Amino acid sequence: KRVTVMLNGVSTNGTSNPLIQIGDSSGVAITGYSASSARVLATPSFTTYTTGFGIYGAAGTNVYNGVIMLNLISGVIWNCTYNLQDSGNIAALLGGGIKTLSTALDRVRITTVNGTDTFDAGSINIMYE
Repeated sequence: KRVTVMLNGVSTNGTSNPLIQIGDSSGVAITGYSASSARVLATPSFTTYTTGFGIYGAAGTNVYNGVIMLNLISGVIWNCTYNLQDSGNIAALLGGGIKTLSTALDRVRITTVNGTDTFDAGSINIMYE
């Protein structure tokens, strides 16, 4: 019914935004997301995603701290919300979205939008209920 992804001092080796993808017995879903994300600084900015629940940042100095919640709405419909802090740039990051799977959720992938940038610091923990 709920998956909580917790980040502590997480950063990547590039500027590609982190991305959360969910999946079922047919694999990780890489399309069909309706998601948006905002980065709040002196001049707020935002973007949308269709390949996962993206975390808007795109700076090599981003350091992510906070919680991402995946909640089962009904059947196989999942909602994502998150509130994070970027301690590398003193910014608030928030966003969310929705994704309908074919069957029950059984996997979560934490990657980057370009799929090649890697995580180089911090820790990630996942709790499910």
